[in-house]
Amino acid sequence: MTQVTRVKTGTKYEDIACYSRLVCVGDQIFVSNTAGRDPETKEMPEGVTEQARTAISNLERALMAVESCLGDVVAIRVYVPNPEDADAVGRVLGERFRGIDPALTLTCPTLGSTIYKVELDATAIRGASKAEAVYITL
Repeated sequence: MTQVTRVKTGTKYEDIACYSRLVCVGDQIFVSNTAGRDPETKEMPEGVTEQARTAISNLERALMAVESCLGDVVAIRVYVPNPEDADAVGRVLGERFRGIDPALTLTCPTLGSTIYKVELDATAIRGASKAEAVYITL
């Protein structure tokens, strides 16, 4: 029988909206929208680059809870409300995902609060980091 694991962080929003930070079904992992708020201090960095770095660290922390890692990420969706910040966020993604090369969507919608300069969500497959990667150029 397939096991479903739900990871919670204890935020009030998980309770209000009845969602999990991460849901793992077998080896498939789905991570909810993740912002750049520091989980210990609850502080939000002002700059988009620091928010992006912290959001990716928060994603990594969630993956580690189910014995996974950034290398297992196969798709990432990034939300940047200010199109002028897209290049800076892209550079941060390049720092952390170079060699992983997940499918990427980066879009510029309004987010839930004006303090959020970037949010992301991801899909991972546990063990993908150990699989042989084949690259095809179209």
